[in-house]
Amino acid sequence: MTVLLELKGVSKSFGGVQAVENMSLKLEKGELTGLIGPNGAGKTTVFNLITAVYDVTKGDIEYKGININKLKTYQVVSLGIARTFQNLRLFSGSSVLENVMSAAQQSHKYSFCEAITHLGRWNKFEKKIQDESMQLLERVGLADRAHQRAATLPYGLQRRLEIARACSLRPELLLLDEPAAGMNSEEVEQLNILIQDIHKDYNLTILLIEHHMDMVMEICPHIICMNFGAKIAEGSPECIQSHPEVLKAYLGEE
Repeated sequence: MTVLLELKGVSKSFGGVQAVENMSLKLEKGELTGLIGPNGAGKTTVFNLITAVYDVTKGDIEYKGININKLKTYQVVSLGIARTFQNLRLFSGSSVLENVMSAAQQSHKYSFCEAITHLGRWNKFEKKIQDESMQLLERVGLADRAHQRAATLPYGLQRRLEIARACSLRPELLLLDEPAAGMNSEEVEQLNILIQDIHKDYNLTILLIEHHMDMVMEICPHIICMNFGAKIAEGSPECIQSHPEVLKAYLGEE
C-alpha cells in the first residue's frame, strides 16, 4: 500500500507545555483510522500541525512523500487535505448550499474581473459548482434544506453540512475532528453509515478523532491512542480495547 501521510517524531510545545511529543504515525492510502485519547491528549493539536494551523516544533510531516512542515494552510488544502473542526465553523448567515459552494469554488478558477462582472467563464463555472454542491448535499441528506440558513439547522445536520463542505474541496485525506460531538445514539449511528459511505464512494483516506468509543470500534479497522501528547498504543480495535496503557489512560491506575 502507498503511504499517504507520515508523521516522523513530531513534537509541539507552547512555552513550557509539551502538547505533542515525538508523535509518529503512518496512514496508508484508503485507510479509515481512528485517533483516540482522553481530553487534552493532543489529538486536535496533531490535526492543527498537519493542516499548518500550528508550526511544528520538532520532527517532520510528509504528505505523498513531500515535507509539508513549512507550508501555509491554504497550500496544504491545495495538496488534497481537508478537515472539519471540533467547534463548528460554518458561515451561519449563509444558506446550506452557499456554505458548500464557497469551498467548491477552490477547484474552479476564474479571473477577478469575471467574478465582479459575472461574464466570461463565471456563469459556466458557477452552474457547475452549484450542481456539484447539490450532489454533495444529496449525499449527506441535506438537499431539501439547500436554501435554508445554516444556523437554523439542527446541530446534527450542521455537522453533516461541515462534512459536505470539506468533501467539496475534493480531498484525498479527510480529517474529522469529533464529528459526532453532541449527537444522540441514533444520530451517531446514521453518521457511522455516512462516514463509511463517503470513505468508500469518494475513495478517501480518513483520520477520525472521536470520543464515542462504540463508533470508533465499529468503523475503524486501525486505531491510534494518545495520552499526554504521546502515542501509547496502535492496532486493531481488539488490540486497543485490551491494551493495558489504553485502559490505564481511560480508567486510571488499578
